[in-house]
Amino acid sequence: MGILNFTVGQIIMIFIGCLLIYLAIKKKFEPLLLLPIGFGGILSNIPLAGIASLTVSKVVGPEIVQQFGGFVGQIYGFGIESGLFPLLIFMGVGAMTDFGPLIANPKTALLGAAAQFGIFTTLIGALALTKHLGFLGFDFNLADAASIGIIGGADGPTAIFLASRLSPQLLGAIAVAAYSYMALVPIIQPPIMKLFTTKKEREIKMEQLRYVSKTEKIIFPLVVLGLCILLLPSATPLIGALMFGNLLKESTVTDRLSHAAQNELMNIVTIMLGLAVGSKLAAEKFLRVETLGILVLGLIAFAIGTATGILIAKLMNAISKKPINPLIGAAGVSAVPMAARVANKVGQQANPNNYLLMHAMGPNVAGVIGSAVAAGILLAIVPIIGG
Repeated sequence: MGILNFTVGQIIMIFIGCLLIYLAIKKKFEPLLLLPIGFGGILSNIPLAGIASLTVSKVVGPEIVQQFGGFVGQIYGFGIESGLFPLLIFMGVGAMTDFGPLIANPKTALLGAAAQFGIFTTLIGALALTKHLGFLGFDFNLADAASIGIIGGADGPTAIFLASRLSPQLLGAIAVAAYSYMALVPIIQPPIMKLFTTKKEREIKMEQLRYVSKTEKIIFPLVVLGLCILLLPSATPLIGALMFGNLLKESTVTDRLSHAAQNELMNIVTIMLGLAVGSKLAAEKFLRVETLGILVLGLIAFAIGTATGILIAKLMNAISKKPINPLIGAAGVSAVPMAARVANKVGQQANPNNYLLMHAMGPNVAGVIGSAVAAGILLAIVPIIGG
């Protein structure tokens, strides 16, 4: 009987799963992912059922006998362990993304790059936490620190992709932190924006963006992919999926495929991804002191990324002939399009006639590319240094 085999940890995790479902339904915090993650977490903590167990292969004599795992465990092995689901999500994101604002104002790519500063700062912070507070139970190696730092990019699929490669044992906590902070962008970012800008800076009106031709939009994903192949092949899976999805959209000759990537494929993979991540919320893997460290470090990474984007935007405004509102720098974190909407909202609070949404979308989509590039860099160097 289940009632006789529940542990205290499993009961706590089922409560946390219910909390995630509550936040998704009642507060509308990233509901498309927090709801399946929460439900997957509940399933993975049911005693005796083995719903989160992974598929294993054993050698029995001359034959290999495959023992299939549980429901969500099989989904995890197929889509997360292989890295497939985050790539399919990126394909859908690419099909829904308009790179026009970035093409019209390429300088905003610097803001998307600057916002990734929080990733590498937090990587160092995680290692320092282990060195100085290791006696409390914090034990993060370089791969763990890299996986935690990527939370600062505010890009859930990238965080899942990197964590599944470098630190699969921390995947549940990292995914929950990444998507929770993405959902809390309207709460976390405004105080940081107001702390690092003056009212006069928030009132700055920017000139209307130039028209971007269809040809430019078609060439852009091919150029970005080409540069990635030449300079950072380890980031090609993420960048390639993103740019392929965008090319489906911008070519205008594959509307059926573009719509499928945006809708049917995206919806199916989102369900599977959420359940698979929930499979890593088993009590024995989640209820550890490292989880608290991940949540705190993830918030720090996100805050640093936001602040760095704003500060670089202030510097650009000081040396640019055309006015640049520093608020758009906060959109450099890749929570698309929520971060851009928050920048626009804060700007309109200072000046009701200020419309920053399209300007903020430039660094916002650049942040998506930036987080993928950061993940590629970490995938390339961490195994070398760590080894």
